[in-house]
Amino acid sequence: MAELPLTGGITFRGPAADIAAQMGMMWELIKVPLIVPLLRLSVYICVAMTIMLFCERLYMGIVIILVKIFGKKPDKRYKWEPMREDLEIGNASFPMVLIQIPMFNEREVYKISIGAACNLSWPSDRIVIQVLDDSTDLTIKDMIEKECIRWASKGINIRYQIRDTRGGYKAGALKD
Repeated sequence: MAELPLTGGITFRGPAADIAAQMGMMWELIKVPLIVPLLRLSVYICVAMTIMLFCERLYMGIVIILVKIFGKKPDKRYKWEPMREDLEIGNASFPMVLIQIPMFNEREVYKISIGAACNLSWPSDRIVIQVLDDSTDLTIKDMIEKECIRWASKGINIRYQIRDTRGGYKAGALKD
């Protein structure tokens, strides 16, 4: 029989090969000062979270009841009716809209993208279309620029812009 000195003046007496008994003794030593307080803390946290969930459900129930009582409907809060055309105001009742079309060597879709933006049913003096071309292929750049010139000749407010660097933009994440 071997004696194994442990902390706190406790010694373990038994065969040195009795690992299970040693582990049981270690468990008894750390259970009260370490495990029990951690379990208590987790129980308190769970109780606090349960109370928070209950309060949130109660609050949402009160909000739903108040909405049902006072009858706030979305059609009273938001304008969903089409804008009336006023001859005196003209197109000023329409908000100004900016459409940005980023391009990067997109030979297959540049006509479709630019055409879709230019064919929107919106007053031409209340819309600005920007084609942001980051293409590295000069032939594609030329085709995109010619497409923009073609739409501009039809009276569309379209701007063709080339950026010096692609960093920080859509095309900056793409490889050549």
